[in-house]
Amino acid sequence: MLPKYLFYILLFSAPFLGVQCESDKKEQVPVEKKVAKPKVIKEYNLVLNNYNVKRDTIKPGDSFGAILDQYGVAPAEVFIIADKIKDVFNVARINAGKPFTVLQAKDTTSQIEALVYEHDRINYTTIFLRDSIYAVKGKKPVTIKRRKASGVIASSLSAAMDREGLSLALADQLSGMYQWKVDFFKLQKGDHFKVIYKEKYINDTIYAGLAGIEAAVLTHYDNPYYAFKFGKDSITGFSKFYDDEANSLQSFFLKAPLQFSRISSRFTKRRFHPVQKRWKAHKGTDYAAPHGTPIWSTADGVVIKSSYTSGNGNYVKVRHNEKYTTQYLHMSKRNVKVGQRVKQGDVIGFVGSTGLATGPHVCYRFWVYGKQVDPYKQNLPSSEPLKESLKPEYFLAIEPIKKELDNIKTAKLDDLNL
Repeated sequence: MLPKYLFYILLFSAPFLGVQCESDKKEQVPVEKKVAKPKVIKEYNLVLNNYNVKRDTIKPGDSFGAILDQYGVAPAEVFIIADKIKDVFNVARINAGKPFTVLQAKDTTSQIEALVYEHDRINYTTIFLRDSIYAVKGKKPVTIKRRKASGVIASSLSAAMDREGLSLALADQLSGMYQWKVDFFKLQKGDHFKVIYKEKYINDTIYAGLAGIEAAVLTHYDNPYYAFKFGKDSITGFSKFYDDEANSLQSFFLKAPLQFSRISSRFTKRRFHPVQKRWKAHKGTDYAAPHGTPIWSTADGVVIKSSYTSGNGNYVKVRHNEKYTTQYLHMSKRNVKVGQRVKQGDVIGFVGSTGLATGPHVCYRFWVYGKQVDPYKQNLPSSEPLKESLKPEYFLAIEPIKKELDNIKTAKLDDLNL
């Protein structure tokens, strides 16, 4: 039996022992649920989360004022806005089919705060309308990606490039580079090409067009025609291309005076005239093209005729030097005057069917020392070669690129399922 004093000690200490045990239990701390923050959406150099965003496209007949009217902007205010931003943006020149974005306040007023007009995939203008009225031009972030491609020709260069999934713009630029060296109407089955080029992408994902060709090689009749980009023309600003021996790919004359659909009639001593209904010489080359297609001067020179006759229609004649003269017939409209100096590639008129013509085309005529000749049979002079002082730098620059081109694999004609 316990002594009496021990009994009382245990009796009175038991509640305290119980409290101590309860205090040892771990406290239950409520766990806070993490709320995901909304993703910040940045575009046009703005945080779009701060606005109610509405995207639309300019429709035929839309005007700047009519668009703003939908968002509560009165005509008098539109006039003030147009006047304040006129040095940056002409509101009369919005075009149907162009995207635009309206940014509205998130409060109960839903007041329009800005309008963004997209000129193309990259360039845009933002018109701010809230606290103060002003406009700023901007560009979407663009990245450049370097690509390599090759193909074998079964029928034409454009068909071969299309088969490889390459863009029309790349085909146009490649054919433009070689237009002075290769007659594309005479390409052979089995000819092939290799090309290194660059493409533009918006936000690293959206294709935004061709950035340019860096180098290429077109093999025709087993002869490789190399092309390497090196510098720019001081007058036109266009890229210049040279071959593997530093010779310019650009001739003194363009092969054709326009971007044409087809050659509808070549230089010949005997052709049945479609209008006069008789056989006669045709001392020119007819290039069929849509009405209004720009016509270029094929070389630098001075305009010595810009006139109209019943046979030629609207025509322009350019003297390039004492040896060469060219003429361009049947224009819908002339774009130069007598005495005007023109550069190679300048637009001197537009395709039409004036004079003795049955459809839209340009008749291109070529004189050597006053005698009309077939330009396709002339050994025309080349443009100035690369300066001797630049050649060491050039050969050093193209050496690794040429190795890259040579290492690109090309399919054989037999491998194609045609």
